[in-house]
Amino acid sequence: MVVEGENVEPRMRVAKYGIGQVVRHRVYAFRGVIFDVDPVFANTEEWWQAIPEDVRPSKDQPFYHLYAENAESEYVAYVSEQNLLPDDSGLPLRHPQIDEAFVRTEDGHFVARHQAVN
Repeated sequence: MVVEGENVEPRMRVAKYGIGQVVRHRVYAFRGVIFDVDPVFANTEEWWQAIPEDVRPSKDQPFYHLYAENAESEYVAYVSEQNLLPDDSGLPLRHPQIDEAFVRTEDGHFVARHQAVN
């Protein structure tokens, strides 16, 4: 039973993607490497409200921090799980922070530098 006015925590789901995984946006032409995951929305309300209401994703899903890039630039993106797809293209990524945070394995995957075996 939910009491009116009671603060109800959003339902958490297990993240579909992991740190070091290469993903692409479902709609917009950018891709990147995941460097952090929030189990539910953890950005500002201002950021949330800036998303057009007709495409605003639910807050009760994982959100991913990406070292992202498109044809013109590199940046950090914050993207809901529903808007990501795996990127198995194998195309190189140029974002400068990727090499700072990850080691690329022989099979092309990214492993966090602090987890990499020397």
